[in-house]
Amino acid sequence: MSTASVGEASGPARAQTVRGLKARDNTTNFIYIAQVYLIMIVTIAATIWSYGLVADAGLGWWWNIPATFVAIVIIGASQHQLGGVIHEGTHYILFEDRKLNEIASDWLGAFPIYTSTHAFRLHHLSHHQFVNDPTRDPNMDQAHASGHWLDFPIHHIDFLVEIVKQLNPVRLVGYIVARARYSALGAGSNPYTKPDKSGSPWAIRVGVIFMVLMPFVQVGLIAAGKLGYANEGLMTGIALGLLAIACAATIIYYLFLPDEAYAESLINPVLSHRVTTISRVVYLTILFGALTITEYFTKAPVWGYYGLLWILPLFSTFPLFMVLREWIQHGNADRGRYTNSRVFIVNPILRYAVFPFGMDYHLPHHINASVPHYRLKDFHEYLVDKDEKYASKALVVEGWMQPEDTKGPPGIVDVLGPKYTPQGNRVHIDNDTLIDADINDKAAIAAQVEASQKEGDAAQRGPDDST
Repeated sequence: MSTASVGEASGPARAQTVRGLKARDNTTNFIYIAQVYLIMIVTIAATIWSYGLVADAGLGWWWNIPATFVAIVIIGASQHQLGGVIHEGTHYILFEDRKLNEIASDWLGAFPIYTSTHAFRLHHLSHHQFVNDPTRDPNMDQAHASGHWLDFPIHHIDFLVEIVKQLNPVRLVGYIVARARYSALGAGSNPYTKPDKSGSPWAIRVGVIFMVLMPFVQVGLIAAGKLGYANEGLMTGIALGLLAIACAATIIYYLFLPDEAYAESLINPVLSHRVTTISRVVYLTILFGALTITEYFTKAPVWGYYGLLWILPLFSTFPLFMVLREWIQHGNADRGRYTNSRVFIVNPILRYAVFPFGMDYHLPHHINASVPHYRLKDFHEYLVDKDEKYASKALVVEGWMQPEDTKGPPGIVDVLGPKYTPQGNRVHIDNDTLIDADINDKAAIAAQVEASQKEGDAAQRGPDDST
């Protein structure tokens, strides 16, 4: 819903209230981000400390499995939190200052999980504008392409079976690969891409080669030194030298890459593609160098810890939590203004793992994506009080599953079943989600909107659900 439909149309006082709820600053989210990093640091430190206790006690390596399992769950949840950081940055609401918003979102959220804010923005804003559109919502398109979308409505036991199926490592890796293709490479039917200006594939390939190859080079040279094939200090020095040379060569490549080699879209980036790409190379260089230096001076298997406690969660628990969130937020929903998602009242653990940065209040977020995560609860309460249609149609979900004889709100599993399948709601396209975006071809987006509206109206006709 736009500010106008909730605010100005109902009077200046309400418009002022909504403007206040949309206010963001340049400090608040640093606290939220610091909390996530603190949890990750404590988790990794405690896990490595437990490894030392096991070794000192002369116990077998399998004694490390419980602590490692817990760490992988917590780190995967925390990586999902970093996705929440990117999500806020995508909507330009992480920080008030536009460039600070982009830099902080990239360096503190996106780069650590191998993506960028602008790449995800193209994926996510189209999800908002064309939410649950089977051809224009990249979430729907990508989930179908990777085989992770379910045939909603779905019954309790079938949903639990599908969750178990997601534990298959091949499926989890497949989801991450598909997600990367859609959110970073612009695959699928993203309505914001420009097919005639897709750029050179090498603008992406060179960065991917650096990202994938350099860890193997670092680990290989370090291993050669530790195994006694060469002087350990010499091998570490060579590893760092090659890293610096590769970084410099990659940066030079991108500095001289023609502008037309970078893919263009209907939304202009806050920072140029060149700057973002070089920044990510610099970030990875600092990270890889720090791991190598720390391993040399501590004599600990630091690169091994990185693989076990960061890369493994990135391809296991992190995608599991993302799949669950997407199912829960939009599964068995339609394209109506008030019925494309829900509000979830859950415990702090489930909120941290599955609903990062206010994603438990997902319906009010879809009603006005310019409201920061820390004000979404207030926005929900405001809508319940001031918007009659929201109050009557918004579905509040509490807990995982409620007994059938309860008179309280439904649980997460319940709303995915046939009893809560929405019916007869008119298609809503959220054009206000682009209110802060720098659009370079409004006519092209307008054409997508018109086509989406016609297709949606033809597929599902019902009473007018707009305000």
